[in-house]
Amino acid sequence: MQRILIRDVLQLPGDDRSIQVAGWVRTRRDSRGGFSFLEINDGSTIKNIQIVAEATLANYESEILTATTGASVFVSGTLKASPGKGQSVEIHAGSVTVLGGADASFPIQKKRHSFEYLREIAHLRPRTNTFGAVFRLRNAISFAIHKFFQENGFYYIHTPIITGNDAEGAGQLFHVTNFDLDQVPKRDQEPGRGGVAFEKDFFGAPVHLTVSGQLEGEAYAMSLGRIYTFGPTFRAENSNTSRHLAEFWMVEPEMAFATLEDDAQLAEDFLRYVFKYVLEHSRDDLEFFNQWIDKSCLARLESLADSPFERMSYTEAVTILEQAAQTKSKKFEFPVAWGRDLQSEHERYLCEEHVGKPVILTDYPKEIKAFYMRLNDDDKTVRAMDVLVPGVGEIIGGSEREDRLDVLEARMRDHGLEPDAYQWYLDLRRYGSTPHAGFGLGLERLVQFISGMENIRDVVPFPRTPGNASF
Repeated sequence: MQRILIRDVLQLPGDDRSIQVAGWVRTRRDSRGGFSFLEINDGSTIKNIQIVAEATLANYESEILTATTGASVFVSGTLKASPGKGQSVEIHAGSVTVLGGADASFPIQKKRHSFEYLREIAHLRPRTNTFGAVFRLRNAISFAIHKFFQENGFYYIHTPIITGNDAEGAGQLFHVTNFDLDQVPKRDQEPGRGGVAFEKDFFGAPVHLTVSGQLEGEAYAMSLGRIYTFGPTFRAENSNTSRHLAEFWMVEPEMAFATLEDDAQLAEDFLRYVFKYVLEHSRDDLEFFNQWIDKSCLARLESLADSPFERMSYTEAVTILEQAAQTKSKKFEFPVAWGRDLQSEHERYLCEEHVGKPVILTDYPKEIKAFYMRLNDDDKTVRAMDVLVPGVGEIIGGSEREDRLDVLEARMRDHGLEPDAYQWYLDLRRYGSTPHAGFGLGLERLVQFISGMENIRDVVPFPRTPGNASF
């Protein structure tokens, strides 16, 4: 007889079948009638199963009565219908083996703990209801992401984690070196030859952790047609807010023979697919979030899964925001003007108050967007798009890529980049260039949005933030 996951046991009828389960003790209650109730959970579901352990068991006094919160147990017994409220079945134990005890110092007891406190014990917080639900949901979302792209003809490509390319051109990079930092070799102090001797480093040149797999992804899209990357990315941005991480996971699809309109439609289809998937496959966890974290969680997802997204240009959005500010119907902390990047408060106003559903903004000023975005004929805007969702603001950013060699070289220089350092990327425009487009989505932002969790540190297993790389 094999151990069965508690998730699956709870779907069975209480028909006196023999069964084996294992898990960690959440609570133990001892009855004067000569038996104990153990609530155990194995992480497969938000729900516990109740174990009824009689005092006649050989190790009742020596082990069962000492099995406190946090202890791990293996149980063999009989599945029966439960007379108690809130549970359909329970297990009457034939044996309970305590595999690993947990003494009174176990830091997670049966009470509410703050999320700040639980971040300090990130190795144990998955045993709580909230974080068990968060990481089961993160798993379901990740699976849905792969499923969507695989069903739509995309190939999964693993792009480098260590790279010499700064895809964003922002300079917020974690540099990688094999040097002894107490003895960094320097070049001879000749004219034009100062500085670090990177040619002596492991890779023979300056390299850093990737901020995006997009550029390498484009190379494969221009051969395989449709690809997506899904992996960790790193930003050395000294921002200690509830919205930023130094290490986070990005999903980046790329399509050859595609325009901005194709990109926007892909982004909408993708998000609605994920919403529908978790509504179908993560219902228990979503109901938990709806009860304890965000009471609009389920209604929001159900609405967005079935509603088409609104579309408008950046210019139209600025006009709407300026009118709202001028009529004093909305007070913004940050000023609104054409040419400025929109802040979260502006994005949320557009999708929460003005439209009441997700919005896809397009055609941003070229000065506030990356060098690789296709320049429009007005020479003022680029073929960029952001997907804005209620409660978060921007959740996806993408664009049609600049496929004209001369224009791309000029855009690089405008951004202070040297085209010679990107010859392989420019080759994609020299040899068989084609319109192509893609976008990027941060997995953690998506988990935040779906669950209603407020702090991004609470939707990643071990958060990396300025001043913190614990565990």
